[in-house]
Amino acid sequence: MAGTLLRCLPVLCGLLLNPASVSGATDPRPFNVSDLMLFERVSNPRMAPDGRSVAYQLLETDLGSDRSMTSLWLSPVPEARAAGGEPRLARRLSAPGVNSYSPHWRGDGRMLFFLSGRLGSTQVWRLDLAGGEAQAVTHGPLDVSSFLVSPDGRHLLISMRVFPDCENIECTRHRLDERSAHRDEPRLYERLFVRHWDNWDDGLRSQLFTLPLNEQGIAEGNPVWLTRGMDADIPSRPYGDDSEWAFTADSREAIFAARIAGHNEAWSTNFDLFRVRLDGSAPPRNLTADNLAWDTGPAVSPDGHWLAYRAQKRPGYESDRFAIRMMDLNTGATHELAPNWDRSALTLRWAPDGRFLYAIADDTGQRRLFAIDPVNGHPLALTDQGTVRGFDAGRNSIVYALDNLGMPAELFRIDLHSGAVVQFSQHNHERLGALLLGEYQQFSFRGWNDETVHGYVLRPAGYIPGRRYPAVLVIHGGPESSLSNEFHYLWNAQSFAGAGYGVVMIDFHGSTGYGQAFADAVRGHWGDRPLEDLQKGWAYALANFPFLDGTRACAIGGSYGGYLINWMAGNWRPPAGAGPWKCLVNADGVFDTRISAYSTDELWFEDWEFEGLPFEQPSGFDRFNPIEHVAAWNTPMLVIHGALDYRVPIEQGIAAFTALQRRGIPSQFLYFPDEGHWVLKPQDMMKWQQSVDAWLQRWTAAP
Repeated sequence: MAGTLLRCLPVLCGLLLNPASVSGATDPRPFNVSDLMLFERVSNPRMAPDGRSVAYQLLETDLGSDRSMTSLWLSPVPEARAAGGEPRLARRLSAPGVNSYSPHWRGDGRMLFFLSGRLGSTQVWRLDLAGGEAQAVTHGPLDVSSFLVSPDGRHLLISMRVFPDCENIECTRHRLDERSAHRDEPRLYERLFVRHWDNWDDGLRSQLFTLPLNEQGIAEGNPVWLTRGMDADIPSRPYGDDSEWAFTADSREAIFAARIAGHNEAWSTNFDLFRVRLDGSAPPRNLTADNLAWDTGPAVSPDGHWLAYRAQKRPGYESDRFAIRMMDLNTGATHELAPNWDRSALTLRWAPDGRFLYAIADDTGQRRLFAIDPVNGHPLALTDQGTVRGFDAGRNSIVYALDNLGMPAELFRIDLHSGAVVQFSQHNHERLGALLLGEYQQFSFRGWNDETVHGYVLRPAGYIPGRRYPAVLVIHGGPESSLSNEFHYLWNAQSFAGAGYGVVMIDFHGSTGYGQAFADAVRGHWGDRPLEDLQKGWAYALANFPFLDGTRACAIGGSYGGYLINWMAGNWRPPAGAGPWKCLVNADGVFDTRISAYSTDELWFEDWEFEGLPFEQPSGFDRFNPIEHVAAWNTPMLVIHGALDYRVPIEQGIAAFTALQRRGIPSQFLYFPDEGHWVLKPQDMMKWQQSVDAWLQRWTAAP
């Protein structure tokens, strides 16, 4: 079956399927990359303790200054009402022109704490909701990277980057000032990481500190260094956050995740959970030492009895299923909750009354929010279509941020009694109303091993029945990832649909959300099983969606998707009814699998994916190595790479471009001197999309 047009929540249908109708626009225009940059991005909703309001983050982009700024907003949480009613107005809380983010409520709901750099360094601030200006809570000499407020509102848990051998944070400040006063000096390394993601190791470690808060919510005294002597980053780097910590219910202790670095940090996924007293009177105690795989995401039940956390079982495999484990904090006994639920929990949070655990998980091309009974482990999906980005739970309702292939994230409320769903933010309402969007559809087919594989197809914006359009196959990275029902800010399917292309995306074997065995299937099979899925899925799409012109088609991919572009360049066999690719786009893709195993940062990834070390199992790396098939390359290719990409170092992109040039194949190399594995700066994102659009147009334009 070709599938049916995806339906949305009732409140969204007019917005998604006929955006012009919701704003009164009579002549909407196709979506373009400028629109993508100017959408306001809603995230991180935090419900007030009384459930009546929600604080959240809003990112806005100024293309002229090439900057994005995050501000805090407050919105009433609506009562259940009929879809289409007037939304209650949200208001900006934080000062314009400065980043403010990471909202957290004090337990009594009177104060909202957040991070802001308004005085030149990032510190914790607080805002009294009864009125008045925001006040700085901390005044330390170092930036605060993450924080939590204790349940009783009397303690602050903060993370700062310090030199581990310093006695206090002033020592770190002094060393940093000395370093900035001199040119970069040579550094001598004795172990990995030498560099990680997009930064070279600078000798600093993220560490946990605690500070007491007075009745006015201001920190007093000197910070207590809770993790002194731990060779670990807390939270984890590069993108760990306060979801890796929790307070105990009595506010006397904290529980946090950490990986002890040692000699093997670059090839270990052994994170453990530690418990420590807030007064620092004893060193942290390891709660999960018996599990050599990843333990993280602690969530303490409201009664203080249970610790729920996410745990993997296989060391060295970062995409292993994160099962939910329950620990009795009185006895230390543990058990797995919902062992037959074949999904990986991405976020955990308790209901205020402890009756449910809430979790986000990838699920068959969506990212859904689930309620899980902590006694019998039964999971219940609370959301249907789309991607849940964040949520918070009250006694009577849940608020969450959700986006989909036709809409940037907005805020929704689920009534826990009636099940009614209401959208209550509309930051992008008018902009969407002026745009033509491509309608999208999920489909499935038989892929490798005759197993079901899912994908999405988008019609071009302004699609006219009976007309054929050039097409683009978008290939996701990972490989344990998904191009699902989401509004992506670089690989955005609507940007291609707005340019007049039909878009096909396929969640090949290795993708997440289809069970752990489906994700595991890519191990040792980078070049065959996903390729078979892509070829069968492409053939299925061409046969079932006749608006796709297979003779004017390009394939694009990033990271692992970029690897597949390099691999396909020498191994793709066009299915019946399709011509060869007119062009390819490889962003940050591996060109030589063997050298990648020696030059990437997180070595556990290559070790797992290729089933061994490159000097012990070279055949595993050579079997699907694109460099061995360059002689068969003949398709024009755009190569994109950033100089700060230490996950797939830039030499991989340069080598692919060199191969193309030496073969005499039309090719371009788009180089970003200050971007890493992800392109993040607004103007760079614009250049990325414009260059890709121009490349596609060059090779797929009608003769």
